[in-house]
Amino acid sequence: MSLQVEKLEKNMAKLTIEVSAEDFEKAVQAAYLKNKGRITLPGFRKGKAPRAMIEKMYGTGVFYEDAANALIPEAYAKAADESGLDIVAQPSISVEPIEKGKPFVFTAEVALKPVVTLGEYKGLEVEKKVIEVTEEEVNAAVDREREKNSRMIDIEDRTVENGDIVKLDFDGSVDGVPFQGGKAENYDLTIGSGSFIPGFEDQLIGAAIGEEKEVNVTFPEGYHAKELAGKAAVFKCKVNGIKVKELPEADDEFAKEVSEFETIAEYKEDLKKKLTEQKEKAANAEKQGVVVTKAVENASMEIPDAMVMEQVRRMMDDFARRIQSQGLSMEQYFQFTGTTAATMAEQMKPEALKRIQNSLVLEAIAKTENIEVSEERLDEELAKMAKMYRMEAAKLKEMMSDRDKEQIKNDIAIQEAVKMITDAAKEVEAVKEEKAEEEKTEKEAE
Repeated sequence: MSLQVEKLEKNMAKLTIEVSAEDFEKAVQAAYLKNKGRITLPGFRKGKAPRAMIEKMYGTGVFYEDAANALIPEAYAKAADESGLDIVAQPSISVEPIEKGKPFVFTAEVALKPVVTLGEYKGLEVEKKVIEVTEEEVNAAVDREREKNSRMIDIEDRTVENGDIVKLDFDGSVDGVPFQGGKAENYDLTIGSGSFIPGFEDQLIGAAIGEEKEVNVTFPEGYHAKELAGKAAVFKCKVNGIKVKELPEADDEFAKEVSEFETIAEYKEDLKKKLTEQKEKAANAEKQGVVVTKAVENASMEIPDAMVMEQVRRMMDDFARRIQSQGLSMEQYFQFTGTTAATMAEQMKPEALKRIQNSLVLEAIAKTENIEVSEERLDEELAKMAKMYRMEAAKLKEMMSDRDKEQIKNDIAIQEAVKMITDAAKEVEAVKEEKAEEEKTEKEAE
């Protein structure tokens, strides 16, 4: 095998790979032996036709495609390794015209990992966030816990009120004709939830248990079922029961039931502490995002399109795995959403580009700052992973290839780079809108 490397624009390269005529002939013979069992020629038993007769009947190149497909993966892998290039995407393969008795030649256009020129990444300015948890937020957290511990109470001595949960029979029609999905029995509907067509729930207020009532509504113009959009509908309804949600009082007894604390005051104080920690964590994540974005904006690099599309492919594969775990195929997803793979890929491009830029810049920072990950640090990370997978750390490490371990080390180094530039950032007070406008006006006047 021989190899020629040609550097192209925008971090692309072209590998011209030549496989000897002898090796190609071996591949053609292997393709014949593999396929001859499926070929029948007059005068020969199935699978017994000589190669020369098959080639005479179907053409000299009858086995070329299978031979090429068998040769290319191994030849490309060898050439890619021999080239010493840092290839970051699947190759675009093109086969040169094949001639009998001549070497087999194909080309592979590949995307190369871009060189990053770092700009300023230390001491970047970020807006200082004031972490504050209000009494209203604490009370809202208490109310959410009360909701979790609520119970349903049957109501028999009054009519339907806003906030009630009614057990409802309904049968809808448009111009006297029933429509799909317009009928149900003993459906639990919360009055005031807005889950039904506007105006439907309001008309049930005041209805008594066992009462039958006609509800007249008009489907919104933008209704998802186009055949019903803008149409007037009549629902024959019957209220079979009324329930209300009863929440426990936010008192000391409640605190004892839902927590380790004796009083509601202690419970609220603990909630405030947890909410503060959540806000601090969110603020730090936001700060990291801002700092990384600024570091990327200050850097320069040229990302090949093939690298972006490779990232898009990975993102689409991840998405497919997630929805498949929910019992939905990509074909069904496209059908339900009315979108296509091409549309989804186009929508993912900006995020794919952002991920690549972030990764490249942070890798470059880690390298510049000599951030190295020790074996001990790797073992710590593997121990966390092993715990998550319920495995022994040593067994997990044994299963991993050297490449897998290097990737984990690289990920850790990137995390350390993020922490380093975030810690080095300068927090500045937020500029008031009025002051910013004044400064803008002064600059324009100058």
